[in-house]
Order: sequence, then C-alpha cells, then structure tokens
Amino acid sequence: MTKGDDDRLIFCPADVDLGRSPLRRSLDAPTCVLGAFNPGLTRLASGNLLLMVRVAEALSEPVVDGHVRAIRWTPEGYVLDRYPLASVDMTDPRQFTVRHGGRALLALTSISWLLPVELTPDGREIAAVHYDRAIEPAASYQAYGVEDARISRVDGRWYMTTCSVSAERHCSTLHVSDNGLDYSLEGIVLDHQNKDMVLFEGKVGGRFVALTRPLGEVYFAYPEASAYAGGPSIHLAASPDALHWKPLDRPGIRARKGSSSSMKVGGGSPPIRTERGWLVVYHGVERRDAVGVYRSFWALLDLDDPTRIVRLEDDAPLLEADAALTRAIEHQMYLPSPVVFTTGIADAGDHYVVASGEADLACRITLVPKARFA
Repeated sequence: MTKGDDDRLIFCPADVDLGRSPLRRSLDAPTCVLGAFNPGLTRLASGNLLLMVRVAEALSEPVVDGHVRAIRWTPEGYVLDRYPLASVDMTDPRQFTVRHGGRALLALTSISWLLPVELTPDGREIAAVHYDRAIEPAASYQAYGVEDARISRVDGRWYMTTCSVSAERHCSTLHVSDNGLDYSLEGIVLDHQNKDMVLFEGKVGGRFVALTRPLGEVYFAYPEASAYAGGPSIHLAASPDALHWKPLDRPGIRARKGSSSSMKVGGGSPPIRTERGWLVVYHGVERRDAVGVYRSFWALLDLDDPTRIVRLEDDAPLLEADAALTRAIEHQMYLPSPVVFTTGIADAGDHYVVASGEADLACRITLVPKARFA
C-alpha cells in the first residue's frame, strides 16, 4: 500500500456546489451531500484524467411530521415520497426498510447523480468541474438514482456502465461517448440486480467482455472440501456490440473460504491489458457488522480466455480504508465499517492512478507502482 503524497482524497462532499445540482430545478427542500464517491476514471484525449463522481444528495431533514421522506425523479421533476415513521426501519444510514405485508422493501436516504470532475494528467489536482455535463436520472428505471460509474475506452470510444435504481428494477445501464466527457444513455444492458458491471478496456476475440456480479436471495453451498465460500461472486459476459450480453459458462473470481473477502467479491476497475494478462482490481468484503469491511484486491486473467485466472491476490489487500485520509472530514462519516471501493485505473508510465470511493464519503486517488503487480 502507498502512503503520504501518493495517497490522497481528491474530491469531498464540501467540494460539491449544490446550487448547481440538477435537483435545484424542481426541488425546494434543503439538501446536503451524503457522499461524493465511487468515481469512474478515464483518460481524455487531452491527457487529463476524468472522474465521474457519484454524488449522493440527501434531504437535510428526512423526517418531518412523523414521516420519512425520500427523493424520487419523475419526467416532470423531482418529488418527495412520504412513509409513516412507524412502518420503517432506519438502522442503515444509506437506506431504510419499508414493511409492506410480508415483504421488506427498500427506500434510499439519498438520490445519486454523476458529476464529471477533470483532473490534471498526474491525478494530483482538479482542473475543472463540469456541472453542465452532469448525468442525472432520465428514465423511469432510474427514478431513485444513477450510481457507481465505471468507464472503459474500447476502439476509441468511451463506454460507461452505471447502476440504475428504481422500484421497477435495479439494473445495469450503458452510456457511450465519443470524447469521454459527453455521454448518451443507451439504456438497460443487464436486468435486475446484476451489479458491478465493468467492461474490459479492449476486446477479446473480437467481442466486448465484461465482469458482472449477479445478486439474489438464494445461493447454494459448495461441498465441504471446496475452497470456495459461496455467495455473490464475479462472473463474465461477452457481447458483439456492448448492448446484448451472453454470460460465459465458466465462473470468474469467487470468494474463498478463510480469506478476508469470504463474504462476497465484486468488480472494481476496468480490466486493462498487460503483458501477463488482464489486470483486475476488485473488491472483497469481510463479514463484520451490517455493512462489512471492504478492501481492494487484484488478479490477472488470461489475455485470450479471461475465465482462466492466471494469478489471484486475495490475501494481502492492495488497498484498505485509511482513517488518516478522512480525519479532517470524520464528522461527516456515517458508515460504521471501514470501506474502500475501487472503481477506476489509468496508466501513468511507471505506475497506475487508481480511483476509489473512501468510506462511501469521498474520492480517493492512489498512485500504485507497477512493480506492486509483479
């Protein structure tokens, strides 16, 4: 792990100008930034880097007159929904549970939109913040927000996957750009609760390939002698056009028993080509409290058959949450567990610029020497 000048918070909640939020056009209620985090990362043609920051905007007063309020997008503007306080569970600061008959349904304490933040080529300074190019909900399947961008450049175009949230479905969506800064929404590419979709930065056998991470209510146990823990894991899918995806038959990266990521694993940064394989930085979760401990690990996948794992480093983490980084803003922290969530990587010569969300609160930039992956 790197420390000091090579590991810093680059963008925090206080850096967001809520006067320029897309919610201001139709929402009068006062809001605050719960987090500015989990940034997609890419390099623009100019050489500058671009973060696509997830801004989680929440009501300053969520509870009014015995009701919990939540923000929802509609084609006519942003509105507030109300739920009787007696009918909800607000244990998790990121969401609350609404009791509806025999089923527990979720509502979010914030709504997310994406803010492009341009950095200098070395990733150390902010060059511009593009509020005029912010990406907000634009369809009914995004009524509760657009989250966690991952950006991959393939054959000269930029492909950005996001997680879109609504009562209709919790799905993976695709935006495409010809310059890395202005994106058009192409629609849903993976259906309900297939999270952490990350396109490879390059084709394999002429096809687009992506990491995926399906979620569900039912998982089956591995045999007692198996090395795997079961539960949510990283799968792969291929596509001729980045719109229509076929899951690959063989499994990808699975949580191993006894590892510090035995609770679940999921995609992180876009896989990038190296001489020894596709380099993947992914997240692994250790069970602790309600949220768990999130760390970043890495793997190499075969260049011609990415279902074949060449190397897996899931013991010593590449990145862990660092309390020293968030000490100046710890009064804003709302998660009880240590969380670092890597979402982007860019080549910078003898090192990589790695972008992560720190504590679901801020954007972290880490400069990692390429020798770390030897």
